[in-house]
Amino acid sequence: MKLSNDMITIEVNEHGAELLSLKKGGYEYLWNGDAAYWNRHAPILFPTVGKPYNNELHADGKVYPMKQHGYARDSEFVIISDGQLRMLKSSLSESYPYQLGLEVCYRLQDSAVEVMWTVENLDERDAYFQIGAHPGFMLPDYKAEDAMHGFIRYYDHEGKPVSPVIVSALEDGNRVPLPEPRRIPVEMPIEANTFAHDALMFEDGQVTKAVLCDKEGHDVVAVSCPQAEAYGIWAPHKEGCPFVCLEPWCGICDTKGFTGDIAMRQYIHRLMPKKKFTFTYTIEVYR
Repeated sequence: MKLSNDMITIEVNEHGAELLSLKKGGYEYLWNGDAAYWNRHAPILFPTVGKPYNNELHADGKVYPMKQHGYARDSEFVIISDGQLRMLKSSLSESYPYQLGLEVCYRLQDSAVEVMWTVENLDERDAYFQIGAHPGFMLPDYKAEDAMHGFIRYYDHEGKPVSPVIVSALEDGNRVPLPEPRRIPVEMPIEANTFAHDALMFEDGQVTKAVLCDKEGHDVVAVSCPQAEAYGIWAPHKEGCPFVCLEPWCGICDTKGFTGDIAMRQYIHRLMPKKKFTFTYTIEVYR
């Protein structure tokens, strides 16, 4: 599926309803999916965000296998209207205890893409889920030999610059508490070892907007989500990696050792039967 206006053009894959391309003036902002680094572009994280401990979910005394980031990113969608797609299957019953529908909508406005996901509880009981975004963006004017490849600026829900604090690190995909909180500068440089210990995670709604800047500090692309309960910044720790992901989440990976019921997972969302939940984030390009 392809959409365009006078300023930007996007392409979306029906597999995973994933954004494949975002161009303005011939410049590609989105990561190209080179499998040498990461074979995705902007996957939908649903119905889980991050990795459940031991790749298992516990619900009503039963155990369900669940891989990292859920199943939506590997599901087939159908186009139901211009800019809108719907998941063919409401859930994978063997791996998730609830029947959920998911609709995906892309809207263009000037130099911005609004991405809206609507979750519907198709079950006869309350359902639990998480949802989050994972778009990757090309580092501007990337040169492998440079010591620094740009900056990321952080903003809170009021639009004010913020110096967020990290309280957890990742170990085998699950959170472990840091001995001491680590403060990140408002303008964080992107360097070779920035992601040596996996993703940076800002919990408790500290960050709702992140802006990728070039080496001179000029804004290039921003991802904002007022709903974000947590926000992840990630790139593979591989030599020559030319992109970074800006990831607003309504959810987060499990803490190491967590085996409680799904209803007890942090940042879990409860949805009553036949009700809907909408998650919206915006990508804005500047140059």
